[in-house]
Amino acid sequence: MHTKRLQFSPGDVVFREGDPPTSAYLVESGKVEILTHQDGVPLVLSILGAGDLLGEMAVIDDAPRTATARALTEVRLIEVDRAQINERIEASDPIVRALLKGQLNRYRTALNALRSGEAPVVVSSSGEHGLDADGYDDSAVAKIRLETQLRDALTSRTLEVRFQPIYEIREQRISGYEALVRWTHPVRGAISPAEFIALAEETSLILPVGEYVLDRVAETLARLDQLGVAPLPFVAVNMSGRQLAETDMLGAVQRASQRHGVDPRNIKIEVTESLMLDFERVGELIARCEALGIKVALDDFGTGYSNLGHLHKLQFSTVKIDQGFVRQMLDAPRCHAIVSAIVQMVHALDSDIVAEGVETDAQLQALDALNCRYAQGYLIGRPQTFDEMRRNHGLD
Repeated sequence: MHTKRLQFSPGDVVFREGDPPTSAYLVESGKVEILTHQDGVPLVLSILGAGDLLGEMAVIDDAPRTATARALTEVRLIEVDRAQINERIEASDPIVRALLKGQLNRYRTALNALRSGEAPVVVSSSGEHGLDADGYDDSAVAKIRLETQLRDALTSRTLEVRFQPIYEIREQRISGYEALVRWTHPVRGAISPAEFIALAEETSLILPVGEYVLDRVAETLARLDQLGVAPLPFVAVNMSGRQLAETDMLGAVQRASQRHGVDPRNIKIEVTESLMLDFERVGELIARCEALGIKVALDDFGTGYSNLGHLHKLQFSTVKIDQGFVRQMLDAPRCHAIVSAIVQMVHALDSDIVAEGVETDAQLQALDALNCRYAQGYLIGRPQTFDEMRRNHGLD
């Protein structure tokens, strides 16, 4: 597709008020004035220069032009067609789309008031389903509200961290846990982690959520230690891509451990396979953790990024087999063969292995026969409160 450039001389009209919104324009050079009329008298709203956009608002909300654009000097414009704009808006975050449309609605309301000489008043939207009085999409408003409430939950410490047990098969004991954050909303009730963790990932909230979880994990380990649990179990904490990119995860582990007086080696960091794409950062994290005796596990192995070239270079202490393989291993011989091959390969790399998604005794026995060290799943236990954890260790 060729870029369309347009030339205008002083006084030429680019588009008139009331014209259909065929495209927007980027000012490459020169100056353009945007004007309307008040009581028949021309009223200049703005003067645009190189790098400015004009005509985009009418394209975005598919409404007639609300003002006239006229060249003040020799002007060169780059045409931006409707498809280019709409594709980018549709690909953006729904909150961004809602904010944009809300601002357009307010702009048009203010412009109409300016033309009539009246004070601007916020009016109801066109009555379309799903829009509020300011023109915002209800789903986007709900998302903004939920983000605010998640911040409040962090401040009030009402996010709950639960612990799913990890069973050491040969030793027949609970040796560790995976920390999982849960949120019970005061109105909506339990909110799926898939929803609020995804929301946190979209914003900087994932960073304080991550530190909050680490603090609760260290606090829980300290309480178990005070009750005389020995040896203390390890607790695995998931790390997101944004945490890896934007925060010192190892430093956060050390700070939480020091705050509660526990050995940071009881905290294990889990990274998902998708983070294997950031090979250098993950490698640096593993090296730093290894120097302090902190273990790093590879989570969800086999879900799509199983690059063996990376696996042999990144010295994970533990590899977790994705639950999709474990749940099918007894019914699908090929799946059983894959699990067996993964276990042998991980043992050859001198790493431990955890099988996720264990739901039946038969699965557990099959994993034991393959010499898999750890098992995790509903057969072993669902995510637990601290009081439930105590019973795992003989404390009532």
